[in-house]
Amino acid sequence: MGRLVMKFGGTSVANIDRIRNVARHVKREVDAGHDVAVVVSAMAGKTNELVDWCRDASPMHDAREYDAVVASGEQVTSGLLAIVLQGMGIQARSWQGWQIPIKTSDAHASARILEIDGSEIVHRFKDRKEVAVIAGFQGINPQTNRITTLGRGGSDTSAVAIAAALRADRCDIYTDVDGVYTTDPRVVPKARRLDKIAFEDMLELASLGAKVLQVRSVELGMVHNMPVFVRSSFDKPEDIDPHGTPPGTLICSEEEIMESHVVTGIAFTKDEAQISLRQIEDKPGVAAAIFGPLADANINVDMIVQNVSEDGKTTDLTFTVPAADYNRARETITAAKGKIGYIRLDSATDVSKVSVIGSGMRSHAGVAAKAFKALSERNINIRAITTSEIKFSVLIDAAYTELAVRTLHTLYGLDQT
Repeated sequence: MGRLVMKFGGTSVANIDRIRNVARHVKREVDAGHDVAVVVSAMAGKTNELVDWCRDASPMHDAREYDAVVASGEQVTSGLLAIVLQGMGIQARSWQGWQIPIKTSDAHASARILEIDGSEIVHRFKDRKEVAVIAGFQGINPQTNRITTLGRGGSDTSAVAIAAALRADRCDIYTDVDGVYTTDPRVVPKARRLDKIAFEDMLELASLGAKVLQVRSVELGMVHNMPVFVRSSFDKPEDIDPHGTPPGTLICSEEEIMESHVVTGIAFTKDEAQISLRQIEDKPGVAAAIFGPLADANINVDMIVQNVSEDGKTTDLTFTVPAADYNRARETITAAKGKIGYIRLDSATDVSKVSVIGSGMRSHAGVAAKAFKALSERNINIRAITTSEIKFSVLIDAAYTELAVRTLHTLYGLDQT
């Protein structure tokens, strides 16, 4: 017997039939003797609908009221699942974030969890064997007593944080895929599901384009050393042995993985834009004049490349920003032209970032060089490169994204079973 947190995303609770399917998954674990807390998202599409309602009500709406509206989707799902579980003869009750409470910062729509008091839920585990059905994505700011939300995908973060607070043995993230793959199987049919992946590798994959888990949920798992198991909610509940290991991917500490491969996976994102400033005077303070205003505008800068201009006297500087921030970034840089002193601004939105991730890179030389050679043989031009200890990323023309991903996936032996 153990203690589990089970998290179900929007597609898993999209309607009453799917909520009944979720309830059967929960019943399986309860019948096996586990203490169970369930974290649920809003029904698929519901949060988008609530967001649209807020925007229709007023384009400049109050962020506090926005959170009060969009948090209601999870409230509905948690109540419905508790009703279904009760109808199956299982002790269950729904919990909203403020009832536990999940205390957060006051950054509405993107709050961070500060503290979770799980004592009452644990007490009910012991006294009643009661299943806690918890609304994900939400909490409460203790200073204002206002409902807060954690940002899109925040139910993953809620689940891992609650698992840590309840001292659970594992946090199971049920989704519409059966685990974490070496890359997107829609791009590379030979992509393989990973049995295990280290927190660090998963953190890089999540931040660089893989959409299986929210980045902050992986960070929390790593900080609290909370094993996270990604699995499919569409496997038949009655076909799964609760004491066995079902199909899925365990995200855990590197020490629990017997032998890490040099490369774990390939991530990519097409949501990138490139900005190049030409013929900047090469003097102290220029970088601050460029990136300071961008930071003030809350625009994240990713890849940065600086090189000598054609005239040999000035410098060129290229960087990337999220495609959604491209227009604001251009406007911000143009407004600061007097302080920066560049001659010309060039830009491109038809670019993508392809990243190679693997903890094994720490102990292997030449991993990136192999990629550069393989891409050149495919006539794929690299616009920019960034590297770190366990990953490197290249910026390329968007038209070559899938070719680059397939080339690198094969190059590092990820096609092989």
